[in-house]
This record gives sequence, C-alpha cells and structure tokens, in this order.
Amino acid sequence: MSAPEIFFVGDDALAVKLAERAARHALAAALRASGQWVDVVPGKGEVTVQFDPLVVPPRQAEALLRQQAVDIPETEDVSVQAITLHMQADDTAGPDLARIAAENGLTAEAFLARISASPLIVDMMGFTAGFAYVSGLDPALIAPRLDTPRQRVPAGSVGMISGQLGLYALAGPAGWPIIGRIAEPLFDARREAPFTLEAGVSIQLVIER
Repeated sequence: MSAPEIFFVGDDALAVKLAERAARHALAAALRASGQWVDVVPGKGEVTVQFDPLVVPPRQAEALLRQQAVDIPETEDVSVQAITLHMQADDTAGPDLARIAAENGLTAEAFLARISASPLIVDMMGFTAGFAYVSGLDPALIAPRLDTPRQRVPAGSVGMISGQLGLYALAGPAGWPIIGRIAEPLFDARREAPFTLEAGVSIQLVIER
C-alpha cells in the first residue's frame, strides 16, 4: 500500500491515519503481533502506538512504524475475532426500545431483527473504560441522543444512536437511548484481560425477548 500519513501525538506516541476500518484493524493486529510497541490503540480514522523513548529514539520509532504501515497485510488475510453476545430486550433492559422502534416505523421485533442482522464490529474503545463503539449497524435505523442523559445505567447496557451501538461494560452515566442489555459480563476483574471487547472484534448479537 502507499505510505500513509504518520504524525507524533506526544513524546512517546505516533499515529497512522487510515480511512478504512478494515485496514486500521489489520494494521493494529500486525503491530500488536510484532511485539515492538508498548501499546496499540485503534481509533476512528487512525491507529496510535506508544513506545518507550528511552529504548527506541523517536525518529527510529517513526521509521519503524512507517515500514510496518507499508507492509500491512491484506485485510482478507487477517483473522477477525468473533464473539456471540445475547442481548436481553424487554422493557426493563431496554427502556427506550419501544420508542426508538416506533420512531423508525417498526415494531420492536422488526427493529431488533434489523439490528441482529447487521454486520457488527467494535470500531474503537472509549469514552469510559470498557465502552465499545460498535459500527456496522443498518444505516436506515436512526436514534438521537437523549435530551437528558441518564445518571446511571447498569453494566452491559446497549445504547444506540444513528449508525452505531454503544456497549457499556461498566455501570455509569449514559447519553444514548438504551435498547437492551448484554447477558454476558463484559468485564471480569478476575480475568487476565478483564474487558471482553476490543477494537476489531466482530459481534453476532442474539436477541432474547
């Protein structure tokens, strides 16, 4: 591939601009596999890497990243981790479900069927620990942010705005309408990797009514 734009984001981090989601995830997987970076964080439009400037001088790190970005594997050669999650979708788990479905001119069942048929993938993690931005949602489905954010939603809550879902691994405030709740724990402090989701993971959502 042609050389992408690379720039510093601090004294110990570099970012690579990539427009295609699949390319970002392929590069992130390759960078992690290389074992040459302190951390690798895919985002919306770029992949950021952290390095130790006491071990690798910044310009050497830049040259290394530039070479690795050019050598990015073809996306079809990169295995994608897939996970099946079960979403409870009753009035308790999804307090905004009926309203959002109606605003889309659908019954709750038809609305949920469109969501479960969407090719969902974790695009990036943020804005709080374990929060997963999930893209691939049927673009015809729309939902505005809440006028008044909720102060607290349970762990596992599934939020939605137009074009994407948001999975809340931890309980906390939420500004997105809540349409369901994941049955499986998305966080377990006893695990070596406590959060279930990470950028690039493909999700098969099974609806439970």
